[in-house]
Amino acid sequence: MLNTLKRWWKYMGAKLSSSFNEKADPKIQLEQAITEAQDQHRRLKEQAANVIANQKTTEMQLNAKLEDLTKVNTNARQAILMADEATKKGDAARATEMTAAAESFANRLIALEAEVESLKALSLQSAQASDQAKAAVAQNSAMLQKKLSEKQKLLSQLDQAKMQEQLNTTLASLSETVGQDVPTLNEVRSKIEQRYAKASAAGELEGSGVEAKMLEVEHAAMNVEAQARLEQIRSQMGISTAPEAEVAAAPTAATEPASTTEAAPSEGAAG
Repeated sequence: MLNTLKRWWKYMGAKLSSSFNEKADPKIQLEQAITEAQDQHRRLKEQAANVIANQKTTEMQLNAKLEDLTKVNTNARQAILMADEATKKGDAARATEMTAAAESFANRLIALEAEVESLKALSLQSAQASDQAKAAVAQNSAMLQKKLSEKQKLLSQLDQAKMQEQLNTTLASLSETVGQDVPTLNEVRSKIEQRYAKASAAGELEGSGVEAKMLEVEHAAMNVEAQARLEQIRSQMGISTAPEAEVAAAPTAATEPASTTEAAPSEGAAG
């Protein structure tokens, strides 16, 4: 039972996460990812700064111990010289005091040397850690810059995707039914073609009727009358007949002699 509940809980978590990712705005998610990367870089820089600060502190401590070591070494040598001078003068008490002081300086010198060696090792480790921290910051900075550049590219691709989706929706609305109150382009085209076909069919039916023929005859008669009137106006104005009229009259003149020739034998036959 417990395993079943665990599996159900994991399933619901995965389902909710999937549903959230589908409905979430990619632009906001991108901003969140960039902000998180910037926060990580800031934390890394703070950690690197602490490592470098520790390395600087170790170096300062080492330098201070080296200065102390130099002073103690000098004092120990001076104490030995003073003890030797007291011995040469026969001042046993003074010689004993300077020898004791020299031994104290020697003990302090041994302790300082141990501290210096420890600080040298620590300083070496700190320097290595500092170099690694600097390299990590530089590498992460380059990665952050790359992510920022990629952000601009992704935002541009997102805008292009949105524009393409809007274009696809617009094109789909021109070829598919999008609603009862919005006609599609295909529906409008079909309606216009049907109306044009009906109008053409009605025109053909009207043109083939008796009334259409009568109108044709009337138009022809009007054209003949108009031509005759034009000839009359030309004659009144003293304008010769158009060449077409002369050519049309030529065959008529040519046929008259033929009629006379044919009529002559008839008269002879009658005589």
